[in-house]
Amino acid sequence: MHKKISYNILMMGLRVGLGLLACTAIAQAQYAPTTPTQADLYCSGVITDKPVPNDIYVISGEDSRYRTTFQQGEFIFINRGAEQGVKVGDQFDVVRQRSDMMATAWFKYQPMLSRAMGTRYADIGRLRVIHVDAKTSTAEMEIICEPMYRGDILRPFVARPVPQYHNAKLDPFAPPSGKKTAMVVSGKDYAVQVGPGKIVYVNLGNEQGVRVGDYFRVFRYQGTRIETVAQVPDTSYKAYGFGSTPVAYQWDNLPRQIVGEGIVVRTGPNSSTVLVTTSRGESLIGDYVELE
Repeated sequence: MHKKISYNILMMGLRVGLGLLACTAIAQAQYAPTTPTQADLYCSGVITDKPVPNDIYVISGEDSRYRTTFQQGEFIFINRGAEQGVKVGDQFDVVRQRSDMMATAWFKYQPMLSRAMGTRYADIGRLRVIHVDAKTSTAEMEIICEPMYRGDILRPFVARPVPQYHNAKLDPFAPPSGKKTAMVVSGKDYAVQVGPGKIVYVNLGNEQGVRVGDYFRVFRYQGTRIETVAQVPDTSYKAYGFGSTPVAYQWDNLPRQIVGEGIVVRTGPNSSTVLVTTSRGESLIGDYVELE
């Protein structure tokens, strides 16, 4: 009798545990994200050929006699106060001009395209004013993407549009859309390969008709030879000791490879900030994109 009761208790616990796991799985399925996160939107950065005004900036913060960066939970001092119309509750986006210290060209056209797109501004975070003096104000961090520095640029906060994910499945054999094409010119933080959830910048923007919420399909050709990294020529159709074809197939003789897709979360005049949503492998700097 004792063994039977123990067995029944064990089975009851097992059923409850499996039920909880099933409920958790169902809840996760029901609450799958339909839009980018706040971090995706407000830590994405932008490239623009329109200079960002730098008249409002971070002066410093608490314990600045030994601190060079400022984090969540610390008070930040800015160079605007009541005399300039700042009020408690005002919010500011914090941005920083950024350049590639390594200045490495990963593909043939990258330097030219980067210049045409403009200057990169990284999103550093968002501040909310909590105290106002005559000529300065004190703020706290609402969102932080990375530590803040003295001199970081502040711009009045403007809410960014929140695009909706589409539910179309990535087609690895999708024919060309016939719409505008461009290239993956750079990645956030100058990454050269990215996957889902990461940011890339492409050389089409709002002046070319791109809008937040548009989708770009990422693809590449075999044997294009535009990469500047060391590579063995003609490997796409021959390699000594590993076979070859009778015909020297070039990039325009072979099917294109669909790599993934991404959604536009921000635009500049000649650039778009794209969140990679789906990938069949790493997207690389120098890959091509087309509007879907």
